[in-house]
Amino acid sequence: MASEILTSPLFPLSAHILPGGVMSLRIFEPRYIRMVKEACAQQSGFVICMSNAMGNKTLNQHFYPIGTFVTVEDFDLLEDGLLGITVKGHFCVSIESVKTAKDDLRVGQCHKQQVWTSPEADMEDSNIDLKLEEIFEKYPEVMSLYPKPEFDNTVWVIYRWLELLPVDADQKQAFLKQKDCLPALEFISQLVK
Repeated sequence: MASEILTSPLFPLSAHILPGGVMSLRIFEPRYIRMVKEACAQQSGFVICMSNAMGNKTLNQHFYPIGTFVTVEDFDLLEDGLLGITVKGHFCVSIESVKTAKDDLRVGQCHKQQVWTSPEADMEDSNIDLKLEEIFEKYPEVMSLYPKPEFDNTVWVIYRWLELLPVDADQKQAFLKQKDCLPALEFISQLVK
């Protein structure tokens, strides 16, 4: 089955958002203000990708190849005059053939990745769901982003852990290339023991 292809603006960040994730952002660069305005006007979205400090910016290699397509869920003018937005992650994409617009906004051809499956994945032995609940309770600012957390959904829990853990970006990208969540589940289970 051929993967779905979309053309999307790219927004490199040091953090990563994954499907089902919610993130608050402050937008101040003109190219990204334009990106957000267009996404809202067209009721579309954009791709958030992890920055790669070792990549060549001129060759558009300054971000990792797997990103997440997001939509703007809410926006507000912040006290400091910047644009504040809340985005939600929907699906992962592989970023290819990037072009640079006149204002330096990068736009990529993106292939929609297959949604992770969780065959035989079981959180009971690892308690990663219970440990994630503890983190949400300890940090109300994280909990406030998720009015309906899915602590019983293995894939959702693993995605949240990958967003929160200070794991090397190369490692996160390696997990996201997998067809299912089992390698990530095993890795996270070992870390949170």
